[in-house]
Amino acid sequence: MKFPEEVFSSQRFREQGAAVIELIANCMEDSISEKQNKVIEMTDPGSAMREVQQWFDRCTVDDSKDVSKLFADIYQRTIRLHHPGYLGHQISPPLPDAALASLFSDFLNNGMGVFEMGIAGTAIERFVVKSLAKKMGFPESADGFLTSGGTLGNLTALLAARRAKAVGDVWESGVNRKTALLVSAQAHYCVDRSARVMGWGSEGVVKVPVKEDFTMDVEQLELTLQTARAEGLEVIAVVGSACSTATGTFDDLEGIGAFCQQHGLWFHVDGAHGAASVYSKQYADRVKGLHLADSVVMDFHKLLMTPALATAVVFKEEKWAAKNFAQKAEYLWDDANHVDDWHDLAKRTFECTKSMIALKVFTILAVHGERVFDENVTTLYRSASEFGGLLERAEDFELATLPQSNIVCFRFTPQGEHDLDLLNRKVREELLSTGEFYIVQTTLRGQVWLRTTIANPFTKISHFENLIDEIRRVGNGVFVD
Repeated sequence: MKFPEEVFSSQRFREQGAAVIELIANCMEDSISEKQNKVIEMTDPGSAMREVQQWFDRCTVDDSKDVSKLFADIYQRTIRLHHPGYLGHQISPPLPDAALASLFSDFLNNGMGVFEMGIAGTAIERFVVKSLAKKMGFPESADGFLTSGGTLGNLTALLAARRAKAVGDVWESGVNRKTALLVSAQAHYCVDRSARVMGWGSEGVVKVPVKEDFTMDVEQLELTLQTARAEGLEVIAVVGSACSTATGTFDDLEGIGAFCQQHGLWFHVDGAHGAASVYSKQYADRVKGLHLADSVVMDFHKLLMTPALATAVVFKEEKWAAKNFAQKAEYLWDDANHVDDWHDLAKRTFECTKSMIALKVFTILAVHGERVFDENVTTLYRSASEFGGLLERAEDFELATLPQSNIVCFRFTPQGEHDLDLLNRKVREELLSTGEFYIVQTTLRGQVWLRTTIANPFTKISHFENLIDEIRRVGNGVFVD
């Protein structure tokens, strides 16, 4: 091998790239058409590791070094999000155009910590964030950035809340008070993790009771706040869920926003999943009151067909997008005190070497327009409602709550005396082993429920009917003591 000429060969890249694109197109086509009849080929971790070694060994003795053959082998052991039977976790089957944007971004490899390292990417990110903020109902002065996932996005927003509302300069002096936030008992675990990362401990997350539909009971906020203060906690924020990861239900954002204004608290919305509702003309009311928030997190990769990770952190007031991480780094910029320089993104985010996340979103908008986001969100929400209707009418199934988004929680409840938790666990295990559908499970009020996220617009009512029939077949064959 002649280095570097051979490894950077443009001709080889043309040949291999064409073969890989053909492979990906075939994989997508086979999944959508269900020619590939399985969503997942389940295996154990040990077998997966042995297969990786086999792939590597084969490559080291193969003089052709055909990348498409390697990828074809890997594809046989991946989960297939474009398959209509994918009903698992909250991640989109990506649009082909967005996947090409990822390829182009990876080739450019612009580390966007400072403007000159990401001239196009930084401006594109600014455009994406500003257009999203407008969609959310924020003023023109609203600002933000993109980051790597909802967990990091929520932590960043809550750091801003701490800087805005906590007594003293915690960034300089450290934590010296018992600080806390209020959050629904159904909130995502990353909110709890954020509080612990900030040094607040388990006391730092005060849970507000939920109502029958698993949304925050806003009427309990006042009592919860006063109780926390009586216990010596400095409560600085309330976090609303839009929507809950477990159930897909939306907290009353208007009610929470009014409460926060009344008490001078920071209002953060974890809209990682459901804030994308703003793009749907039919379902935008799901996030009514979102404009009252001080900060919002939204993942483009959950409902908007964008390859992961692509998370927006939006602040109503521009200054909070800029002041989280005021530090000196002489090799990056001359004056760290100019924190309002939106074009130097390392001043605003955890990442310094940050990829061109926004290019994936911008490509979708440039090629298809916002309409494609509206159509996808609306299609998925409608499908979940149809699925919920089927389950509600079935005598041997129980819905946890009527679907409000594209998440549906239910369980199989056949007649007779059964350990329903064990039964539904076994049903899910059997579905996983056959691989024709992929669903997950959750625990609500101490009970095991099956959980589906309708992420694929090619999933139709016939697939839901087949899933119900398959659960019945599997469930009725399970022996439960």
